[in-house]
Amino acid sequence: MLGVNVFSLIVGALINLSGPGSYIKWGFIQMSVANLILILLMLVVLALAMVIPFPHRPGGKK
Repeated sequence: MLGVNVFSLIVGALINLSGPGSYIKWGFIQMSVANLILILLMLVVLALAMVIPFPHRPGGKK
């Protein structure tokens, strides 16, 4: 549990979390920057999951 507290202190020191959030607006769509970053990271992980092959046995299917 100590590791989680140290991580929280480091992240809290690097990023100011006490201010209001930043928002991006495209017409009728309004989204926070934090949510946009998470969505983009999920798309990157999805693309990597489709491109990187799964590990398999050296002999192939049996």
